[in-house]
Amino acid sequence: MNYRSIKDTGVIDFEREKTILVGPNEAGKSAILQAIQQLHRPKDVAPLDALRDYPRSLYNDITKGKVDPATVPVVEATFELDEDDRDAVPESFRDKITTYSFTRLLNNKGLHSTNLPRTGVSLTDVQKNLDRIAANSDNKSFAETGTETTKSLDELTRVLEGVHRTRDLSKDDRSKIRVWLKKNLNAIEDGSAVEKSYDAAMASLDEGDALDDVLATLEARMPVFVLSNNYFRVRPRIHLAHLHERQSKKLMDDDKYDYGNLCLLKLLGFTAQELATAGTVTDQQRQDGSQQNLATIERKTDERHYQLDAASAMLTREIRSIWNPDPTRAEADRLRVFADGQYLKVVVEDDLGVSVELDQRSEGFQWLVSFFVVFFAEAQDNYSNAILLLDEPGVSLHALKQREFQKTISRLAENNQTIFTTHSPFLVGSGELELVRVVEMTDRSVGTKVHTTITSNDPAGLLPLQEALGYDLAQSLFTKKKNFILEGLTDYWYIDAVSSLLEAAERTHLDSKIAMIPAGTASKIAYFATILHANSLKVAALLDSDRAGDTVAGHDVLTHTLKQKALLRTDDFLISKVKTSEIEDLLRTTLIEVAEGEFGVDVGAAAAKSADRPIVDIFTKEIKDFKKYRLAKAFLRWSKDHSANDLTSDEVKQFEALFTAVNKALA
Repeated sequence: MNYRSIKDTGVIDFEREKTILVGPNEAGKSAILQAIQQLHRPKDVAPLDALRDYPRSLYNDITKGKVDPATVPVVEATFELDEDDRDAVPESFRDKITTYSFTRLLNNKGLHSTNLPRTGVSLTDVQKNLDRIAANSDNKSFAETGTETTKSLDELTRVLEGVHRTRDLSKDDRSKIRVWLKKNLNAIEDGSAVEKSYDAAMASLDEGDALDDVLATLEARMPVFVLSNNYFRVRPRIHLAHLHERQSKKLMDDDKYDYGNLCLLKLLGFTAQELATAGTVTDQQRQDGSQQNLATIERKTDERHYQLDAASAMLTREIRSIWNPDPTRAEADRLRVFADGQYLKVVVEDDLGVSVELDQRSEGFQWLVSFFVVFFAEAQDNYSNAILLLDEPGVSLHALKQREFQKTISRLAENNQTIFTTHSPFLVGSGELELVRVVEMTDRSVGTKVHTTITSNDPAGLLPLQEALGYDLAQSLFTKKKNFILEGLTDYWYIDAVSSLLEAAERTHLDSKIAMIPAGTASKIAYFATILHANSLKVAALLDSDRAGDTVAGHDVLTHTLKQKALLRTDDFLISKVKTSEIEDLLRTTLIEVAEGEFGVDVGAAAAKSADRPIVDIFTKEIKDFKKYRLAKAFLRWSKDHSANDLTSDEVKQFEALFTAVNKALA
């Protein structure tokens, strides 16, 4: 929020591994990544600047003093703690803390908290105990000497001067209060009520220290956000001495130009000077032709050669995985990095053995090489605890190369949570639609908005998703002989997820040779069935047992196209019958649990009272703003952390019966 085109995106729920931001040009996708990076930016990234980063239309509020950058939140994030994070905090907090929240302000300061009721101890928490001790100290002095020699109340006032009553006490504030308490310890009688006030005040201060330690520990463990874009390129020829001279004299003004070259050197493990001088024989060394000296020169030369070869082999392996995934062309496109006098060169050797310099290959190939060089170089230190932000990766790649690069992004996301933006349908798989967030800006006065469901007021925002679905559908329609048509995408998700759970448990699951095809609506199932049947392919379909399903099931074309055993209804597989059932009723009990976690509403009692009503109808009535898509997406997340044993026995039996019927119908 409050960053360039962004005033408030709304809450964005990021997936644990990979999240995809799609949207038209100028929607604010890049701005979102840039703002997120400010949560914990790498050292070489510029901090926030109100002049450059605050929404331009509102900047006058800052110059006129109406808005203080110290109070303006730019980005807020809540992190779920893993086991290692919890183990790092003091033992007394490990079972209590589950999340850590951090807010980056426009003045580059940060605010943080946990899910605990409070983040520290305030003056209000200890004031009464301090007042009792101060009054007791004064009274004791008066009784013994006839005068108030300690003047504890006055001293306490000076100690607490300027301390806000409700804000958390700083470490320095707590230290001053401790000094004052210990100074007045002699005026407190053992076992008295005042001694209890002393102990309570010290305990509160100790708690404040502990909470400070927790926040400091978690802040230190916050991942670095590393942003990668298309600007960094590795040059095919690097003059090492010239690069070293510009580095040493700090003349490297154009970071975008030099960054790829510096990453290549970092990957190789050399500085420009070391690489230039390795293996070079000086006049002095020639004169001193001792055997030991010659051995040292030879070792340095070999070291340079072997390190360059190792880096070349690693880059070649990664590039081939995308550029030439065909195993029959395993020898094609070998990347070589070698030193030639004062030059470091990057060349590509084709399957004929002909070498050309990198800049003579396509833009897409150059980008791919540069991406891997920058990534592997930064991975040596920045990426061990990092979240990757990729801005429009692979725009120079051909569509089919982008399809291969999609697998690379998934591989990166296995070790580092990844968020990337794209316009390309080829970087969004049909099985990844639950990972998509749609970014749009239909009104500049409102700013950039992010939808956590697949919806948009701007058709351009959904275009990559429509194209991705269309491409996958076109690819899958006639490639498999066995086809199972479903009403919609959520049906696809439920069946695919449950089949995977049952397969992992070695139970009856959907045949892997069957292609699942979401038609979009029940009414379109007849069209898909007709087209597939006309191409001599086997077809089965699943319809809900509601009114729409009844209408389609009575369609003459569909009943003529499909045999009776291939036209399946959800009601056929329910152990406890439900009127006008839908696919969600096959998972009725589990979805009640999932819905409670997702929406915070327990509909168990309502569902028990209306056992014959569709569970979706009950959700719609009991849960405000209920969405079937959101429930299905929540179930997908649930399925990743659970097994078939976590489904009820009836749910397992129902889906096993469904999968048996589908497999038999398409056998």
